[in-house]
Amino acid sequence: MTEVFIIDDEEQIADLLGEAVSLSGFIPNIYTDATIFFEENKYNNKSIIILDLNMPKMDGIEVIRELSKNGSKASLILMSGYDVGVLRSAEKLAHAYELEIMTSINKPIQLDELMMALISHRKTLGSKKQPPDQNIYVPTPEDLEAAIDADQLVLHYQPQIDLKSGEIIAAEALVRWMHPEHGMLFPDSFIPLAETSGLMGKLTSTVLDIAITRVSHQQSFNCQVPISVNVSATNISSLGLPEELKDKIRIFKLDPSLLTIEITESALMGELVTSLDILTRIRMKGFALSIDDFGTGFSSLSQLHRVPFNELKVDKSFVMEMDTDREAKAIVKTCIMLGHELNMRVVAEGVESETTLTMLKEMGCDIAQGYYITRPLSEENFQTWLEEHPSKLCSPR
Repeated sequence: MTEVFIIDDEEQIADLLGEAVSLSGFIPNIYTDATIFFEENKYNNKSIIILDLNMPKMDGIEVIRELSKNGSKASLILMSGYDVGVLRSAEKLAHAYELEIMTSINKPIQLDELMMALISHRKTLGSKKQPPDQNIYVPTPEDLEAAIDADQLVLHYQPQIDLKSGEIIAAEALVRWMHPEHGMLFPDSFIPLAETSGLMGKLTSTVLDIAITRVSHQQSFNCQVPISVNVSATNISSLGLPEELKDKIRIFKLDPSLLTIEITESALMGELVTSLDILTRIRMKGFALSIDDFGTGFSSLSQLHRVPFNELKVDKSFVMEMDTDREAKAIVKTCIMLGHELNMRVVAEGVESETTLTMLKEMGCDIAQGYYITRPLSEENFQTWLEEHPSKLCSPR
């Protein structure tokens, strides 16, 4: 049976929590001193830790730091009598330390809320199937380069809709590796490898070729849906990128406005002069520029002021929480207002519910993208989706 470790310096409250834990079907272990909790070291990766943030000897933030240092995979329930902002910050810190958060609860504790979280967690554990005993595939640089040469990279497309008309207005191209033995591999399994092995330029060039071919193919069935492609920090350090883009578009005699280049904030943290040179020339050649994951970087306003973006994409971490988190909602609203003041269209990523979609409409957001609309689609399924959703940009002949 899973053990639950309660760390709270108030003994009476800790005892009440222990009773709730027992009633929920778990074994409680109570500690009023976090230092003793670490000295005894009884917890494991299947444990649940109920943690009060405000403690005299070793506070909750120090506990979070120590758990991360120890490589803990235990599940955390955070508690605090501080305002919601402090609790949210602690939660975000735990996520940054790659710790699992079950839930966060404000003090005074409602025991039924705690019990519901524990019971829900128990049901989740009961429904989990044992993962198959197999080795995780870790590609080498040689594997990736061979895959690029063998045309194993494909693009999936996630439509973006106009929040006023409800029609498709663009789509984001997302790269996948169709491995002949290991199936579809997602970007997090090979993009970091491309960055560190010097293959990012070759990979991006291939992705651009596929995306531009897609745009060209669309025209054969009366379709003009712009496609956006992500480029990395490595790409925007190459002074030849603007000419490369122009040459690729020229081959198919396409309007460059049908291709949007997405840049993450973190990609702009390097040599700003070189980046500004490259991105300005990309805009001058008629391509659209989008700042992706906006709100997660460290110099966002400076970047918006200097770089000629015409689209702002609000990071999905804020959009996904805006219907339950007042602060996330305020950030999304502010990003929309800022984007409009700077004459940029605003895209909200991570739209996963009708509630979120409605809130974005009320805030005046321009474009929405997310699983509520549709998951990223293969080339064939994207074409089917377009045929089933006629629009001004893409309608049957």
